[in-house]
Amino acid sequence: MSPRGKKNKNSLVTRRQRHVLGKEEKYRQERDKSDKEDMGSDEEKNAKEKTELFVPFPVAMWDLEQCDPKKCSGRKLVRHGLVKILRLGTRFAGLVLTPVGQKCVSPTDRDIVREFGCAVVDCSWARLDETPFNRIRTPNPRLLPFLVAANPINYGKPCQLSCVEAIAATLIITGYPEEANLYLGKFSWGHSFVELNSELLESYSLCKNSEEIIAVQEKFLADAREERLNRQAISDFPPTDSETEEEEQEEEKEEKESVPTNLTSEINEKVKDMSIK
Repeated sequence: MSPRGKKNKNSLVTRRQRHVLGKEEKYRQERDKSDKEDMGSDEEKNAKEKTELFVPFPVAMWDLEQCDPKKCSGRKLVRHGLVKILRLGTRFAGLVLTPVGQKCVSPTDRDIVREFGCAVVDCSWARLDETPFNRIRTPNPRLLPFLVAANPINYGKPCQLSCVEAIAATLIITGYPEEANLYLGKFSWGHSFVELNSELLESYSLCKNSEEIIAVQEKFLADAREERLNRQAISDFPPTDSETEEEEQEEEKEEKESVPTNLTSEINEKVKDMSIK
């Protein structure tokens, strides 16, 4: 082969390598562009989540360490960065839910929550007598009106709410339902609290002051007592003729169905005795 042929061969090989490298470079550029777009979408998503998670006021609690940490809704909210821990003796200028409050939470407390936030006392319902409420300093102590718990520990029990339920109830009544859903959304059972108390929460949120809150509560409890008495009265009525006939027919049917069973058991016993012998 002539030197010229070798030279041409080398030049072809060189060109082919450049062409392959060009494809790789193009692929690399497209991949980098795609990665940047993905990173951009992730950043937008994270920014959106941060915006959605933003609560425009502080939410806090005093943790008295009386509850099981694995079941404590307040501590879970702390882990999510939605609640700040306060020390006993620390003054909190916002609304505080405490049994020593003199009036109920109402929509008129919205300005207090907006400016200074709200807080709860994380303690055990079985150890209220041991709780140092006198060391919880606030100018705005409040009570919650009648509501039913939906948490797994006290499900269906009146007034024995968990920390997250108390916070959510306060936010709903004072006009912050979206923020309330944010807190309840951290628990699989959170939506049940709103479902169980939807009628009451809506009524409370429409009240003008604490006095109206109490009036709504008393009416609800009175209606519930009357409904229960009516159910008991209906159950105490003697059965009608049609109900008696239905019961008799049901008894006759059960007797007829039991006859073959009895006969079969007797036959089986006889066969068993014969096989033993």
